[in-house]
Amino acid sequence: MSQSVRRPDEGARTAARERQGALIKPAGALGRLEELSVWLAGAQGASPPRPLERVRVVVFAGDHGIARAGVSAYPPEVTAQMVAGILAGSAAVSVLARTLGASVRVVDMAVDADTPPEVSAHKVRRGSGRIDVEDALTRGEAEAAFRAGMQVADEEVDAGADLLVPGDMGIGNTTPAAVLTGVLTANDAATVMGRGTGIDDRTWMVKCAAVRDAMRRTRAVLGDPVQVLATGGGADIAAMAGFLVQAAARRTPVLLDGVVSGAAALVGQRVSYRAVDWWQAGHLSTEPAHRKALDRLSLVPLVDQGLRLGEGTGALLALPLLRAAQATLAEMATFEEAGVSGPAAG
Repeated sequence: MSQSVRRPDEGARTAARERQGALIKPAGALGRLEELSVWLAGAQGASPPRPLERVRVVVFAGDHGIARAGVSAYPPEVTAQMVAGILAGSAAVSVLARTLGASVRVVDMAVDADTPPEVSAHKVRRGSGRIDVEDALTRGEAEAAFRAGMQVADEEVDAGADLLVPGDMGIGNTTPAAVLTGVLTANDAATVMGRGTGIDDRTWMVKCAAVRDAMRRTRAVLGDPVQVLATGGGADIAAMAGFLVQAAARRTPVLLDGVVSGAAALVGQRVSYRAVDWWQAGHLSTEPAHRKALDRLSLVPLVDQGLRLGEGTGALLALPLLRAAQATLAEMATFEEAGVSGPAAG
């Protein structure tokens, strides 16, 4: 369901490493900034890498039938209300994007309400199924959602995006995220279960039972990534998976956000194992499933501020680090340029 994903430019990566070794600092002194600069150089195919000028957050929104089973501290109608808040510029992701020089797009994949035409152009259905007792989507809907995510990635890259951030908005969406993560990392329900929107102990037990039952159903189709999305995911997560894979196919770097994007990335890795080379983990969510997903993806989060909001907020907090990595590699002088003595021989 995707174009062939190639590896990042190894020549640019090698040149970036060599330049890092020549800059006026001890080797390795900038820590992970050096690794990030090499990653960005490979993704851009240029050393030193170019400044990030059009960072785009794409928030995939959808309702989930499982929310009506009492797995969240908030009612399902909050999804549509929060979509309106993002569009109005009053949500956390809107504020952080303005502060950090990014822009935000909302894509309604399965919100159980009417949204503006420019938001709902790719909408697959109103609400996904209750995954503990029924499939989230038909297979056709899962395929359509995945393709929609690919199309959104194409639209953003064609419009000039040089870094993409997948965000999520949907009451109950940490439940399918836990289901997909549990199944794809071979962990049980209690291991991947978190508090989501801040649920109490009783709600946690209800959610744990729902995740357990949905994992049992989803495990039966583990060999088929699209059917995994149809059985235990949702239209928003399916679209995000397609978005991540197509971003890699279009050679565009991605900063992943929290537990929902982690689950989508696990599916994307099943579709194209090389896609993960184009992704960085922006932050570490407090949701246990997120750590499990990042461990399976072999990604180390850039920041850990205890966030569990979603929307792309955690990834945005890592954006200054990526910009700092680019700037230091591009703008620092080498020992030769600065007339500074390098390390002593021997």
